[in-house]
Amino acid sequence: MAIRPIRSEDDHQRALARVAELWGAAEGSAEADELEVWVALIDAWESAHEPMGAPTPVEAIRFRMDQEGLTRADLVPLLGSPSRVSEVLSGKRGLSLAMIRRVHARLGIPADVLIGPLELETAA
Repeated sequence: MAIRPIRSEDDHQRALARVAELWGAAEGSAEADELEVWVALIDAWESAHEPMGAPTPVEAIRFRMDQEGLTRADLVPLLGSPSRVSEVLSGKRGLSLAMIRRVHARLGIPADVLIGPLELETAA
């Protein structure tokens, strides 16, 4: 398959199929070079056509927990108590400003992600 820009969903699917064929190519080979080019093209197309939204505060915390191998108990100093950790991670309780500051300082999650998106209320 000739390397060419991805301009449609069909092109995208063909590119993904080609990547699957090339996967595991020996490093330094022509196939590995082709794989690298296809991956770059796919990444560019997906970024433009399928942008990922910002994570919710809970998704960001769970992701960081996963990355660092943290448990719920590790969040107690940041969120206040085991029950509060449970409430936050289940989405039943939002983060307070103090919690946001501690989570940001300890886990390095950007404060704007921890604050979450602005949800405008509609007038009734």
